[in-house]
Amino acid sequence: MLKLTTDTREKGKHIKKLRKNGKMPAVFYGNKVSATTISVDTTEFLKVWREAGESSVITLDTPTGAKDVLIQDVQTDPVKGMPVHADFYVIDKDKKITVTVPLEFEGISPAVKELNGTLVKVMHEIEIEVLPKDLPHSLKVDISKLVDFESRIKVSDIALPQSAVPTDGADEIVALIAEQKEEEEASAEAIDMSAIEVEKKGKKEDVDGADASTEKAA
Repeated sequence: MLKLTTDTREKGKHIKKLRKNGKMPAVFYGNKVSATTISVDTTEFLKVWREAGESSVITLDTPTGAKDVLIQDVQTDPVKGMPVHADFYVIDKDKKITVTVPLEFEGISPAVKELNGTLVKVMHEIEIEVLPKDLPHSLKVDISKLVDFESRIKVSDIALPQSAVPTDGADEIVALIAEQKEEEEASAEAIDMSAIEVEKKGKKEDVDGADASTEKAA
């Protein structure tokens, strides 16, 4: 399990100095745990955050003991994109939590390989209720089940951990195959040269063929 060391921090004090020293403010709280302000090493937090995301349990090493938590919220610098504050939610090991878990598509679809179909990923993540001990980092979706254009992968087809229950409907579509439609090329129409009016440059001729230039006075 991923671990992160923390230090105690007095709320609202020396934030600029803290960040200058390579640390950032954070807080942890839970159903039975009051909000406690802490600080963490920014670089270490970034490593854990990238690996754990917001759907994996990590252990906070705090002055009051180890806490199993989820990264609940992360504030980032709008310019640099670096994390500047984090919220950790302390979980109850015996109580289910609701989390959004990313989907990982794997395998080869016969409908894509043999029928030249296009894989359509309708969902990229699903929400589940699960005990912390069974919390997955991601869920696999086997697209080899998509054998033709009528095939569908539904929420009910995804293998879940023992205690997990999806909050989405079992018949919700996760992935399908779309048929590629070839664009019809419009045939070029023959050009009727006789229908093109050519305007003569220079002087014009009137309908009688007479010179339309200014007549000389008699």
